[in-house]
Amino acid sequence: MLAGIITSKTRVKLFTRFFLNPDARAYLRELAAEFGSSTNGIREELQQLVRSNLLKCEKQGRQLFYRANEKHPLFPELRSMVEKSLGMHQILESILTRLGDLELAYLIDDYAEGRDSGIIDLLLVGNINDYHLTDLSRKTERYIDRKIRTLVFSREEFEQMAPRLMDRPNLLIWKKDNEKEPAAKPATHES
Repeated sequence: MLAGIITSKTRVKLFTRFFLNPDARAYLRELAAEFGSSTNGIREELQQLVRSNLLKCEKQGRQLFYRANEKHPLFPELRSMVEKSLGMHQILESILTRLGDLELAYLIDDYAEGRDSGIIDLLLVGNINDYHLTDLSRKTERYIDRKIRTLVFSREEFEQMAPRLMDRPNLLIWKKDNEKEPAAKPATHES
């Protein structure tokens, strides 16, 4: 979807990287290695996005770190576009309506860091209907052209595993309204 609107493949990757998880940050060489591109092309795109105030640049030591500017007026729309292009809305809608008693849903690993690796890892907490999960995952994968992997835990299992699980890159994407906070606060891992 974004590639049809934005002609620069590098810019699409940067939008995905920074606007899916706005707490994520990265530096130039890290992005070049991740995208398999030269630093020159990425540097130009980063500079344009900083000049337009869509990204913020922070110096730490000798490194320049980039992150999304959440105060930019277009931030909510850009984030929504990235989520839609990755199919996050379809995934959430499917999960919430048919999976059973879902308490928490986390996006983990690559996508939690804003990396479009083609495999969406979800951590689901609650009493989940396995049949519907498998069926929905398969159907949603075809629709969004990405693989979905799920980790499902009961509340008790999650409470036990939370310290190790929350050490991984993660992004809380849904929480049942009447739920108390998870045992371990979601860690926002920076790249």
